[in-house]
Amino acid sequence: MAVADELHYRPSRAARSLTTGKTGNIGVLVPDLGNPFFSGILKGAQARARESNYAIFLADSEENPRLEMELVREMARQVDGFLICSPRLGDSQLEQLVRDTTLVVMNRRIRGASSVLVDNASGMRQAVEHLAALGHTRIGFLCGPERSWSNRERLRGLRNNARTHGLETVELGPFSPTFEAGQSAADLILARNLTAVIAFNDLMALGVMSRLTDRGVSVPGEISVVGFDDIPMAGMAAPHLTTVAVPLGPAGRAAIELLVEQLARPQADQHEEMLAVQLIVRGSTGPNTQGHPTGDVRGPILGH
Repeated sequence: MAVADELHYRPSRAARSLTTGKTGNIGVLVPDLGNPFFSGILKGAQARARESNYAIFLADSEENPRLEMELVREMARQVDGFLICSPRLGDSQLEQLVRDTTLVVMNRRIRGASSVLVDNASGMRQAVEHLAALGHTRIGFLCGPERSWSNRERLRGLRNNARTHGLETVELGPFSPTFEAGQSAADLILARNLTAVIAFNDLMALGVMSRLTDRGVSVPGEISVVGFDDIPMAGMAAPHLTTVAVPLGPAGRAAIELLVEQLARPQADQHEEMLAVQLIVRGSTGPNTQGHPTGDVRGPILGH
């Protein structure tokens, strides 16, 4: 051991895999590596993997379900299991992967797989209650990707709680969950006579605020804006963004914890872990100063 230390020897994972059948690697797939939401998750995932002596292989599926499937197949021989974050694949495809490999999913419920979920319904309830308390009666929601489980859950939470508080809602989208999509959506928001909007995620919300500033619309003086995720930029914007905070690091740790347990005990039961969220009130939301606007709610407008 002393000589090994002196020579800076490190065991070869590839050589070990020939005798153990294990690579010591975990594959992590995300739909958009450029989204800071997934960067936060990855930090927690990598820290937990390192504690169990696993290395992380990372891949970006670019919001493309076909590429997502191809990446899993290409990486399968190089890793012992997968964490798939916010998968865009259909349920039947994911169920097939569950039969073919060891995996944990985040932000999705799949039969036979352990999962880590965010309490989207609670987050939307908190956001809606906050806007209702500020006197807003007609609010919009910028929908995320059609294949997103989180988007469906947030829509469900919005509809249920808006009805409880007697609010009118306008659903716009679906949109790509990006800053640029938020900029495009801002013009639709102004055309629909809204006094508040909840975006699918913080990147979209920041895009909305950027475009509203360009058009001389005051936030929150004329329109209040709420995001979802609490990425680092949310607290750097002007005004600071009101958002639903998701525990990103703990989510990544929890997902790898489930995967490591599953790799150690393949016959163990699957588990579902639901993580609590918290509304963080900042400067982008304020009282409704436009009275109580009315107008026809014509249903969703398709954006992208």
